[in-house]
Amino acid sequence: IDLNDLRKFQRRSPYANEPPITVYLRKDIETKALQIWGSFDALHRALLKRKEEEQKYIDNVFHVKKLLKDFKRQHDPEAKARSRTNFLFKTLAWLYTGSHSLFAEAIHSLADTCNQLILAFGIRKSLQSANVDHPYGYHPMRYIASLISGVGIFCAGTGLSFYNGIDGLLHPQHIESLYWAFYILGGSIISEGGTLLIALNAARKGAQRHGVSVKEYVYRGTDPSVNVVLLEDMAAVVGVIIAGSCMGLTAYYNTPIYDAAGSIVIGSLLGVVASFIIYTNSGALVGRSIPTKRLMEINKQLESDEMVRAIHDVKATDMGNEMVRYKAEVDFDGRHLTRRYLDTIDLEVLLKEMQSLSAMEEVEAFMLKHGENIVDLLGAEVDRIEKELKKRHPQVRHVDLEVL
Repeated sequence: IDLNDLRKFQRRSPYANEPPITVYLRKDIETKALQIWGSFDALHRALLKRKEEEQKYIDNVFHVKKLLKDFKRQHDPEAKARSRTNFLFKTLAWLYTGSHSLFAEAIHSLADTCNQLILAFGIRKSLQSANVDHPYGYHPMRYIASLISGVGIFCAGTGLSFYNGIDGLLHPQHIESLYWAFYILGGSIISEGGTLLIALNAARKGAQRHGVSVKEYVYRGTDPSVNVVLLEDMAAVVGVIIAGSCMGLTAYYNTPIYDAAGSIVIGSLLGVVASFIIYTNSGALVGRSIPTKRLMEINKQLESDEMVRAIHDVKATDMGNEMVRYKAEVDFDGRHLTRRYLDTIDLEVLLKEMQSLSAMEEVEAFMLKHGENIVDLLGAEVDRIEKELKKRHPQVRHVDLEVL
């Protein structure tokens, strides 16, 4: 807004070492605002809209900060460093011993390191604001990144482990001393176990936040990044145990068959984990409903509104980043809506207006006037209900109510 034509004054700034501030007269500002908006009602609506936008911005900022906090907890630099260190030492041990099980574990650690980068990209991309091309935002990018991660584990981890294990069975070769390899696996299980405890704690907190069990939280893939990290860490711990057991059998019986079989077992383990990740994330991308308990809570609030007679064809889908899109067909109580409209007008004036009607044109104008007002009131009631739903259920960010 151009304020150059208004009276202004210079006042000393209350802050030290700051230039003077410009002050305008409140009366001049109000007169200028009326010139722009036309009336106090229009100005009031503009102020309300601006406050809603500011509140929405604040809510988004808090939500993004929460997601970034979760991201830092799940993908801390120490975890990445541990993955890279495990990969390096397992690779060196494999090159020295020629162990097939160690090769499978090295591939597993490499896949874990690459997946952390993929998940980091997916989380950051999912926080990108909505635009014209993507009006609902980029929330599903977390599922897409996790899906890519699962496919990578299946193709690289499972495929290479199977190939190396089968090659070891068909062409058995002498394996060098596994003495130092056991120390490396011991250090690896300690680091992987610590990471697993952190992932379990994150999954437990997420389950408590959503009011479900940890099992249901993981099975539904509510937070795909937590799922991938948790399942990979579980597979890493189990994989190290399998590798150590098979290498021990190989050293005890002095035959490479057990070691090669260990690579195949580890590959099968990675295949199961990858299949579960692909299954849960593909289901989320197709469009998955929120838990029934949460859906019933939202429906209960909507049905308890005095304006609502009944709701039909309810759908609530998880968009990712704990965002929910809610859609319902609403049967409004027309009589109650009409009473609400009559409460806003003077009935005596309305009666006189009706008694003065003497021509079809006047009747038509009368019906158009009040019909439009009732429709406007209906729109205002829909907006009110949507705001109350979002306020009571912050995870509901997009509400589509269709009037029957």
